[in-house]
Amino acid sequence: MGSKIIVIGSGLGGLTCGLILAREGHDVTILEQQSRPGGCLQCFTRSGVKFETGMHFIGSAAPNQLLGLVLRYLEVYDNLRLQPLDPDAYEIVVIGNEEFKFPQGYNALIQSLSQRFPAEASNISALFKLIKDVANASAMHRLSVDDSDFVLTTRYQMESINSVIDQYITDPLLKRVLVGNLPLYAGIKDKTPFSTYAFITDFYLKSAYRFADGSEALSNELIRKFTEYGGRLLTDKQVVHITCDSTHARTVETSDGSCYEADYIISTTHPARTIEWLRDTKLLRPAYRQRINGLPNSLGAFSLYLKFKPGTVPYLRSNVYEYPAGDPWECDNYTTDNWPLGYLYMHFSRDEATDTAKTGVILSYMHYDEVKQWEGTEPMRRGHEYEQFKKEHAERLIDLIEKRHPGFRDTIQNYYTSTPLTYRDYTGVEGGGMYGIAKDINLGAAGRVTHATRIPNLFLSGQNINSHGILGVIVGAVITCSEFIPIDTIFKQIKAFYDPKLAQ
Repeated sequence: MGSKIIVIGSGLGGLTCGLILAREGHDVTILEQQSRPGGCLQCFTRSGVKFETGMHFIGSAAPNQLLGLVLRYLEVYDNLRLQPLDPDAYEIVVIGNEEFKFPQGYNALIQSLSQRFPAEASNISALFKLIKDVANASAMHRLSVDDSDFVLTTRYQMESINSVIDQYITDPLLKRVLVGNLPLYAGIKDKTPFSTYAFITDFYLKSAYRFADGSEALSNELIRKFTEYGGRLLTDKQVVHITCDSTHARTVETSDGSCYEADYIISTTHPARTIEWLRDTKLLRPAYRQRINGLPNSLGAFSLYLKFKPGTVPYLRSNVYEYPAGDPWECDNYTTDNWPLGYLYMHFSRDEATDTAKTGVILSYMHYDEVKQWEGTEPMRRGHEYEQFKKEHAERLIDLIEKRHPGFRDTIQNYYTSTPLTYRDYTGVEGGGMYGIAKDINLGAAGRVTHATRIPNLFLSGQNINSHGILGVIVGAVITCSEFIPIDTIFKQIKAFYDPKLAQ
């Protein structure tokens, strides 16, 4: 008989932990505070069409690539319909009025950038060799504990993206082009580690896909397999307290008065929420509580969800990052007057009969302080001033895009908006940040949160542990589960899904 495990949160991290541990024979219950599970994998429907809230596209998901292997290990891959992005331009970066298409594959991208910046050709090759080396140095990428290069990984966790790029590249425009996809990790100049950039670049260079049925297809499949293995998922269970004795965490209490005993507890919520629930115990040092509460959170976003008029917009198999002001690094330093300084534009679903887009989204950075005054109000009932705030920002975004793409406004049938406050209330992400706790090299080890706590049977997981994004969260879940299953065993199980026939 396995252990009794309570997992708090049904986002990607919670569902992955729950599935892995339930499959190993543990008695796992997942508690979700919302009425719908899925966290950032959730979708919502307006005017008869579906929109994603967070996980808009994924990388390295071909069958023999890392995420593909992991999804097969989780037994969900075969039931996911994935639509590949354009291999010749999976990303398009626009700096001012210049457009740069990013093809997939290291050699293809190096060649493309070298043609545009011939004087930097050798520097580009050297930089991308470093990117590949840093990505491959992680144990998860190699699926091997013994082969990981701890020194290389650690070094580039402590150097910023811009400082490393400055060591290799001299052309100012190329430097900006190379960080054109900053919104994928909410990178901040002089703070975000180069390792984050290397992992994400490597992840999408290998392949990139959208979910044909929306990101909720992944959470639905994870839930299906989790329950097949005997796991329980309970919604509308808002955790309010974790009780401890003198050595261990013992029970999880919810706002409806329920109490759940556990041998082990895994919390996938923001660590600040977790330590609030541990308010009565002395097992956590005051210094730890103070450090967790003081960690910075990543930037939030204003989201403009678009429903297009039927047949008016060709389906775009690229993610487009546009910076009219010319510098991706400056987008978080906007003012009330000059917002937005950049945006990310993507399509969701397509009409397969006409190959036109049904829906899309435009994302632009927004600080939580801008919407903090409406804290405590309920979604859809925040009042006239809040609705006016959203409408004004939506119109400004549309006006900006109209300047570059005349006629864009005429293609819009309806639009809907969300702010960091919306994101916080629906997904439980602290401060509405896109990616949880922000990575900051200046904080050193104090800026990282490990999966293990000083309470021996309480563990953490989710996007605040290890890294964000689909692969980062799953890796974090695997690390957490390694407390119950040897990590080399998990790696062997994942590698068993490699198909030599597909490599030919």
